[in-house]
Amino acid sequence: MSRPKPSATEHARRVLHTGAAGTFGLHDLELSTGERFELQLLRHPGASAIVPFLDEDRVLLLRQYRFAIDDVLWEVPAGKLEPGESPEACAARELAEETGYRAGRLERTGEIVTTPGFSDERIWLFRAHDLAPGPTAHDRELIEVHEVPLTEALEMVDDGRITDAKTIAALWHVRPASLRR
Repeated sequence: MSRPKPSATEHARRVLHTGAAGTFGLHDLELSTGERFELQLLRHPGASAIVPFLDEDRVLLLRQYRFAIDDVLWEVPAGKLEPGESPEACAARELAEETGYRAGRLERTGEIVTTPGFSDERIWLFRAHDLAPGPTAHDRELIEVHEVPLTEALEMVDDGRITDAKTIAALWHVRPASLRR
């Protein structure tokens, strides 16, 4: 016998801030149990993250400064969807802007929800193949592009050099069949 899926009804919403990262507000919710409470929530437009393959064995990773944690992280190229933009179009645009490469072929590998306790952000994951070089278009970002063997990128996850969640998930989704259980 299955139990009914829990749910919530929103009774009121107050927007506190609207910006590039989305809309942040207070939501008055009532759970299906009857309990009522206020939730702080960021409504996010969604994003795409891409593992770019130079060939079967080498990928591109970024070293990117992140002010929020005052550190430089290893990351895959990624970025927010523009209004009306599909995840695939976002992936192609972000890959070109951040690495300078254009993908001849994009393949969707999965999706993740990043922080469902306070945001509805969803990131669609892709792998990119048949790359052609071109100019980058970094805007307000401190980025270095690095060629890395895929096996090393996966080791960087295992040994803690890669801590960015979307990058870990994206690399997990493209790991070779020999490393899948």
